[in-house]
Amino acid sequence: MEFTSQEIQAIVEQVMKNLDQSRAAAYAKAPASEKGRDGVFENVSDAIEAAHVAQRDWYENYNLADRKRIVENIRRTGLQHVEELARMAVEETGMGRVEDKIVKLTATLKDTPGPECLTTDAISGDSGLMLEEHAPFGVIGAITPSTNPVATVYNNAISMISGGNSVVFNVHPGAKKVCAYSVQLIHQAIVEAGGPRNLVVTTPEPTMENVTVMTKSPHIRLMAGTGGMPMVISLLSSGKKTIGAGAGNPPIVVDETADIRKAAKELYRGASFDNGIMCFAEKEVFVLEEVASELIFDLVDEGAYLLNNLQMEQIVNLCLQKKGNEWVPNKKWVGKNASVILEAIGVTDHHNTRLLIAEVPNEHPYVGCEQLMPVLPIVRCRNFDEAVDRAVAAEHGNRHTAGMYSKNVDRMTKFSRAIETTIFVKNGSTLCGDGIGGEGNITLTIAGPTGEGLTNAVSFTRKRRCVLADGGLRVI
Repeated sequence: MEFTSQEIQAIVEQVMKNLDQSRAAAYAKAPASEKGRDGVFENVSDAIEAAHVAQRDWYENYNLADRKRIVENIRRTGLQHVEELARMAVEETGMGRVEDKIVKLTATLKDTPGPECLTTDAISGDSGLMLEEHAPFGVIGAITPSTNPVATVYNNAISMISGGNSVVFNVHPGAKKVCAYSVQLIHQAIVEAGGPRNLVVTTPEPTMENVTVMTKSPHIRLMAGTGGMPMVISLLSSGKKTIGAGAGNPPIVVDETADIRKAAKELYRGASFDNGIMCFAEKEVFVLEEVASELIFDLVDEGAYLLNNLQMEQIVNLCLQKKGNEWVPNKKWVGKNASVILEAIGVTDHHNTRLLIAEVPNEHPYVGCEQLMPVLPIVRCRNFDEAVDRAVAAEHGNRHTAGMYSKNVDRMTKFSRAIETTIFVKNGSTLCGDGIGGEGNITLTIAGPTGEGLTNAVSFTRKRRCVLADGGLRVI
């Protein structure tokens, strides 16, 4: 019996259709834990269910020593992929600099605190013994940005599972490929070290619908969001316990007592790092007029390009947009190299430039806008009090990050009290305030709006108290 080519094609199509249907039926019947591939699930509900099962296993069958061992394997394997992940992030998002992302991710992997920061408080007295310990919330839903995609995923994953939780990521769509790959690497490291599958999960296609499912799921006990304020406000209104890391517009004050050469060096380093996309990076400078010209000269000497008034106007028209009464960044130019911005306005002979600077009036659009670009506006101020007032206004009450260069302790104290930021750095780049070149741990979730500050494993736990009454266990 012979078949025509059309009949053969029809048979093949029917066989494939039947095969697809059988696969779909098998998938639907399979437990949620078997539907993901190294932590990546097609359906967010399946991801949540699998993370819920994994978290119960993690909490009931693994101790602190296990957590430490597994987190160390996440660090070790992550460090083997730092350069690859940095390149992938820049290629996919079009933002930042590979060499700076390598520095940032390396610091994240090495300096994000693990289970070691979970300490137990004990009080013993005539009435007995009291213990307070850090217990997990359960499953955490985490929203991450495109500006710091890989570092935030690793930072959140280490912090959250160190606290005994599991985590479901809904990452920014602009960084979905590199973030899914990062989750797979984390998942593999956990399983390789003997940990449970699906402790850290995500979906290949992040959506707002996924967020809605997460906020409504009874399995998710806590939401954590890193990004813009609209996202944080949305999570806060969901009814879930929320840790929110919102916008920052860090102002820097430089007075006449400062080491101006050092100030220029540190400002150049911080404001140009990863093309200015860090939320805690220097965004505007308020300098006393006695030393303003010296600061600008030294910044140029460090390698900054000084824009004239016409060039700055061109960059405003190119890189910012008016939204109502406010200026907002044009997303097309967020995180782009300074040389690329210069080329767009016709300056083609500064390919190695990392930072653009300009002297502007206090009312300039770049002063009040969290622009996330390697563009640093500089405002001359008549006196210290004027500089403080302008800096506080520019920070918009975000209470995120600020800095000051001065040798006057009273002035530094006054500014820090006026600005009330989570991070306040004296005589150094604001990078130092998040553990990059300074003391202390690093975090990519700086929760100013909800008050947790620089988050670590403790931030993603709740305190539980256990009391043995009637003087029990007292030996004196």
